Amino acid sequence: MGADPAAPAGAVVECEVASGVAPVAAPTAVVPALVLVRVFSEPIGMLALKLPADGLAPPELARAIVNELEPELRARFADCGLSWTGELPLDGLCPPLLPSFLAGRARVLREGPRITAAVCTRDRPDGLAVLLQSLGAQEYERLRILVVDNAPSDDRTRRLVAALAHHHDIEYVSEPRPGLSWARNCAIDAADGEVIAWADDDEVCDRWWAAELARGFVEVPEAGAVTGAVIPLELETQSQIWFEEHSGMRAGRGFSRAVISPAGAHRQSPLYPLPPFGIGGNMAFRRDALERIGGFDCALGAGTATLAGEDTAAFSELLLTGGTIVYQPSAIVRHRHRRDYDTLLRLMLGYGRGLSAFYASVLMHRPSCAPELLRLTRPAVRHQLSRHGHSGHSDAHIPRELLRANHIGLLQGAFLYPRARLQARHMGSAEARR
Repeated sequence: MGADPAAPAGAVVECEVASGVAPVAAPTAVVPALVLVRVFSEPIGMLALKLPADGLAPPELARAIVNELEPELRARFADCGLSWTGELPLDGLCPPLLPSFLAGRARVLREGPRITAAVCTRDRPDGLAVLLQSLGAQEYERLRILVVDNAPSDDRTRRLVAALAHHHDIEYVSEPRPGLSWARNCAIDAADGEVIAWADDDEVCDRWWAAELARGFVEVPEAGAVTGAVIPLELETQSQIWFEEHSGMRAGRGFSRAVISPAGAHRQSPLYPLPPFGIGGNMAFRRDALERIGGFDCALGAGTATLAGEDTAAFSELLLTGGTIVYQPSAIVRHRHRRDYDTLLRLMLGYGRGLSAFYASVLMHRPSCAPELLRLTRPAVRHQLSRHGHSGHSDAHIPRELLRANHIGLLQGAFLYPRARLQARHMGSAEARR
């Protein structure tokens, strides 16, 4: 089974209500659309709607925004001294007071930490070039860029970085051992910032991405890690729509900040990452937090038999050692979801493998967690059934083959982790002998 990558399937648009509500251009047919809504650059929500064949006029879009986000709009209007009338002005906002969100950003720009934006990549210079362009346009002065070239087959990435280094604060390092965790750990060794942030080479960073990650550390000083929101860059194929329905923004934490810590373990277990603590394509750690957890597990992640899970394991270990994670949804990256069906199928398999391999890693490193993991079995099964068995859930429209691949991965990951661990140990020993 496959999806036609050329067929128009959906749209992703933004509406900054402070600047005015603009019409949404007409597609070739009625298509699903996601609309990211901002107020003075702060994202407050994302609408899922059907985009008519003749487009969407400003009054229609404004009504849809109010219908779904009126409480958020009311709060933002009051914050900057505007009266809420129940309708969204189409020509923009002129507030008498500085919005507190912008005041907070001004503080972050003054006081935020030095950040190294680390990009771990392997033989994808075209996507990397787009990401690096967005990193070079960041509105944050205390930022440098580090590219970790993981087991490259040629010198295209090195040459790309050399060309960009004339205009940006960017450094290139090579990690010969294949595997995302090896590359992440290499970035930790090479970075010089107080904070190390990661973005992927199939993403584009919002221009305030670094500043908004920094906001999490400034406004929650105890934070050991900050994660951000991931929205789709495009929805041009059916496979991209399926991925967004299963694992996208509207299936996660939304646009409200969350502080995850041991004090709230009764609400969010460090061993049960649902909704996710965050993902590796949009995360930042303080250096001392990374040192405390020992970096990333090289038996987990892309490039290993487990395929994924290294980010979840790092977040979980941080929480288990008393650390705090801040989900800061104003730190946005736009991700280019897998366009073709076969690649998405392997991704779903990898997500399943990574989750159960993560649990195997917990049992291996922290056997005392076994009773808690056993207790969590029932809610985990209930969650899987509620996602995949109820016709009202978005997953009801996703091909069963994709969901089955995810379940197969769940069965495989725990058994593959020990082998991946032995391979990682062998690779580490071989490197030490050089």
